[in-house]
Amino acid sequence: MKQLTRALALSAGALLCATNAHAQSKDATGVTVYGLLDVGVETSNNNAVGGGGTVTRVSSGGMNTSRFGFRGVEDLGGGMRASFNLEGAVALDTGMGDSALFKRQANVGLQGGFGKLVLGRSFTTVYDFMVGYDPMAYAPYYSWATTGNASNRANGVVNKYGMTTGFDNLVKYAGQAGDFKYGASYGAGEQTTGSADSRKLAAAVSWGTGPFATTLTWEQVNGNAVPASGRRDQARAVHFGLAYTGSGYKLQAAMRAYRQELARANTPEVQANLYWAGGSYQATPAITLTGVLYYQDVKNVAPGTDADPKMLVARFRYALSKRTDLYLTGAYAKAKHNQLVSLSRDSDGYGDNQHGLMAGVQHRF
Repeated sequence: MKQLTRALALSAGALLCATNAHAQSKDATGVTVYGLLDVGVETSNNNAVGGGGTVTRVSSGGMNTSRFGFRGVEDLGGGMRASFNLEGAVALDTGMGDSALFKRQANVGLQGGFGKLVLGRSFTTVYDFMVGYDPMAYAPYYSWATTGNASNRANGVVNKYGMTTGFDNLVKYAGQAGDFKYGASYGAGEQTTGSADSRKLAAAVSWGTGPFATTLTWEQVNGNAVPASGRRDQARAVHFGLAYTGSGYKLQAAMRAYRQELARANTPEVQANLYWAGGSYQATPAITLTGVLYYQDVKNVAPGTDADPKMLVARFRYALSKRTDLYLTGAYAKAKHNQLVSLSRDSDGYGDNQHGLMAGVQHRF
């Protein structure tokens, strides 16, 4: 509650002090207060331990995480600009902060002919480059593109085999040369035991011309070295994406190859590949139809425990205006070998299948 009170106070101060509280052009000097509010009613099955249990609930973030933020830019002259971004998430079903106050974004940056440099807390380069290759655009209900689901359990712990969406202690660079865009992120581990402990790295390159676009990304996230083995947990993820934009439609396909090397000696490397394909169609100026299929292939686990889950998602979106949308999203997920599965990346799984339906409204300001 204290975090929410501070956020409201900051909002009021920004509104009073901003040179322009409306959307700014990229070359303007000023502060923008912005937000996205998304809430819906969801019903889904298999929500009780052992399976069964249909639940209907009001949930925040059907298509996108609800958030509020402040961003600003200052023209420094000579083609240079300074910028800042503070952004936090809010749960509209309770009104509580959804995480630390500005966990989504808390950074300052410089931009010019050399590209853009950002310092602080921000989304990673992998996140930035891959979001355009998920038809659901990382929707909390329902997308597995950032992380998997509840299927991947070992010793009671869920490994979601996903990308790291944001780095603390971050230095991020983005640049462009012709049809190529490129970038890299570094998250300092800040450990006294060496710079490699808890270090996070990400890099990406993309190419786009006409209707075609493609990207290749890589990330590595380190744990701390274990004295007994001299090794550290190390997770690596490589993404490859393809997209084609036609007249009134967009097709997207991508995959993630995930590998986790554990610090414990004589422990096999965990492997999991996630694939997805789908697209969207602008049926009318107001109606957008979206569909996507996700499939995860897990390897190097005990026989009969590879869930290899699939999820099919369909969404109907109706634009009431440029800033307000209604939507209806349905999904079905299924796992093998009686393993657990969940539609949402943030939910626990209690059965080998789950289906859900969510109707909501989204408003942007």
